[in-house]
Amino acid sequence: MFLAIDFSSDIPIYEQIRREIIKALAKGDLEFGQSLPSVRQLGSDIGVNLHTVNKAYKLLEEDGIITMDRRYGSRIVDETLEINTRQEEKIAEELEFITALAKVKGLGKDEFLGDVDKLWEKYDE
Repeated sequence: MFLAIDFSSDIPIYEQIRREIIKALAKGDLEFGQSLPSVRQLGSDIGVNLHTVNKAYKLLEEDGIITMDRRYGSRIVDETLEINTRQEEKIAEELEFITALAKVKGLGKDEFLGDVDKLWEKYDE
């Protein structure tokens, strides 16, 4: 599995792993029901500690995106996810921060919404 990890980023590596897996699922590079590499294997593949990968997997499990089982390993859930209220609130919170950041940086509303539309289309391909 290819993950674009930026070791010089301010974003923690476990969060980058989480985001890359979510993006791969949204793009169709990963499929529902697909097995993920073991924590040890993915850590070895990208050159990070297995505890870093485990933290990313735990967050994905909390998000309801993967299941983890000692016997069968980690896998993406079997079907399209239904969003619950807590997850919807979390998305709204993150979107509010991104919107505020865009406004502070001087990005206009139309430009911002255009960027969001382009990203949405990117994941619809």
